[in-house]
Amino acid sequence: MQYSKPMIDLVLELRRRAPSELKPGIKLANPDLFYELADYYHQTRDAVTRALIKELFQLAAGDWPARLEKPEEKVAQQVKVYRGQVSLSESRKPAQEPQPSDRPHRVYRGQVVYR
Repeated sequence: MQYSKPMIDLVLELRRRAPSELKPGIKLANPDLFYELADYYHQTRDAVTRALIKELFQLAAGDWPARLEKPEEKVAQQVKVYRGQVSLSESRKPAQEPQPSDRPHRVYRGQVVYR
């Protein structure tokens, strides 16, 4: 594949932003570079990295932009407060609505106690 100057700049920026275990695979001499970036695109939650990969695939043209259109699973987010510190946590499970049979309960000395 022939790399243009903007594509080279994007690959270098992606290498700089990638975690250390992925850096050996993100280089211009790697023939599987685009396959590894497509996998990383679906794993990462960093919006900037995802935008850079998407732009690189659009510059590459061909069928590469279509490889990023894999349907994403819905990520449920919840706000947690621990000792006054507020944090946003993500869970891979889709958000489920509470069932009417799910009554609030508590475990007391190993026994389930319904409220």
